[in-house]
Amino acid sequence: MSTSAPNTATALAYEDAPLTRFHLRVTIAGTGGQFSDGFILGIIGIVIAAATNTLGLTPLWVGLLGAATLAGLFFGAVIVGPIADRIGRRQIFAWDMLAFAVLSLAQFFVQTPGQLLVLRLLLGLVLGADYVVSKSLVTEHAPRRFRGRLMSLLAVAWAGGYVFAYLIGFLLTGHGEDSWRYMLAVSAIPALLVFGFRLGVPEAPLWLSRHGRDEEAATVVRRHLGPNVTPPTAAPTTSHRGMRTLFNPTHRKRTAVGALFYVCQVIPFFALGTFSPQVMAALGVTSKLGAGALYNVFLLAGAIVGLLIIDKISRRLFLIGTFVVGGALLAGLTVLADLGGPVVSVALFTAFAFVLAAAVNLEFVYPPELFPTDLRASGVGIAVAASRIGSAASTFLLPLVADGYGMNVALGGCVVVLFLGALVCWAWAPETGTESLDSIDTRD
Repeated sequence: MSTSAPNTATALAYEDAPLTRFHLRVTIAGTGGQFSDGFILGIIGIVIAAATNTLGLTPLWVGLLGAATLAGLFFGAVIVGPIADRIGRRQIFAWDMLAFAVLSLAQFFVQTPGQLLVLRLLLGLVLGADYVVSKSLVTEHAPRRFRGRLMSLLAVAWAGGYVFAYLIGFLLTGHGEDSWRYMLAVSAIPALLVFGFRLGVPEAPLWLSRHGRDEEAATVVRRHLGPNVTPPTAAPTTSHRGMRTLFNPTHRKRTAVGALFYVCQVIPFFALGTFSPQVMAALGVTSKLGAGALYNVFLLAGAIVGLLIIDKISRRLFLIGTFVVGGALLAGLTVLADLGGPVVSVALFTAFAFVLAAAVNLEFVYPPELFPTDLRASGVGIAVAASRIGSAASTFLLPLVADGYGMNVALGGCVVVLFLGALVCWAWAPETGTESLDSIDTRD
């Protein structure tokens, strides 16, 4: 097959292509795993409370079920990242939402805690795989000018899934002893809808070019972007660069930044989000359900605002600024809660939720931009896996610290983590918003 040359008078580089419906379709297809992840993480606390009697859940089972998806996601991200760098993103991306839908429906029929535990672990594995392929594929298809906003749609989808879980739990709670089964199974619906979008999404031309498949890359570009967009060209990868490459002198600083900023965001995000009613109760807010609902509304609003501004300011400024502002708001909450009463507590807590949710956009935009194409999925996998260690540790430790030392001490620990994130990003985080995705090997 021969490739026709583009009109040189109007030719555009692949990463500078105009935004098209094709880009939007790829992005919408990529939102499925993020919405599903937000939903199943948001719903599990409500499900455990509703299913305790039916399944005979002991405190040990409660802990295992709460951590199962996070553990599965950790292993899925670490295992699938290098595989996706070697064989491509498309095949995993096309079919993993179907597997997720089947597993989601199977939860409806569980009869024992062990059965539910196995399914939650498998769901986590699927989502870990989807995290690395979705973030890599959408990033590699996205035009440079719109990359941040398109990737931020995945963050909005995650927040939407988390809030939707709260809504479903609220609507179904009290509707029979099996209501928790419907809470779990409903996540199959968005997964099946997104599955249809994914079947026609092609492999990223950047990945094809890096693997010596220039003809295929050119065909994808012509078919979906037109003849005036120049296909990407890159020296083919002569040998597979494994995950160890991420820790060599060229990449280790970016690997560290990708993991550490992610961890420093998710520790307060998951700890305070999971236990928002308990946090509000400890600060003197009597309407715990109302406070939790308000927290979730501000999470979604913050994710949307983050989407709108992420391509208008530098990545470094967004990273450092949200860590500092979030830390300041949370510090203010620990100091002023007793003085200002419930109104001040709710105002500061929801403002903190808003800022941190805006910053969550960076978890979807920044890690894929840190790594070259042949290491992108592996690098994202390391960052995602590290974040799941942080989220699991924070949700485990916060109630223990709060019980032993008081809620203000637990909140103070989260403040320290946020300021540590600001320090790490100030010292090491590169600006990636204007970089070409395949020039990263030559950058510090």
